[in-house]
Amino acid sequence: MAKTLAFGGVHVVTAFSVTYLITGSVAMSGAVTFIEPIVNTVVHYFFDRAWEKRERAKALRTQARSAGAYGQAPGQLAGQSAGQPATSPA
Repeated sequence: MAKTLAFGGVHVVTAFSVTYLITGSVAMSGAVTFIEPIVNTVVHYFFDRAWEKRERAKALRTQARSAGAYGQAPGQLAGQSAGQPATSPA
């Protein structure tokens, strides 16, 4: 946890310094330093959702290819007949 907090401090100082060097404005540097992490957090949330959706789709495609290789319909369990309902283990 200490390393994470230390890196957070380094990030804030770096963001402020770079923005100040570019703009020459303390107000602009302060705004960017504190607004950027908020925006980045929101963007990360949506990025994470899209990534998970992509991973689920990839897993389903892999499962469908595997099932097709064994003559099964996608989602069909091994040893299960095509018209047979899936049962859960007791």
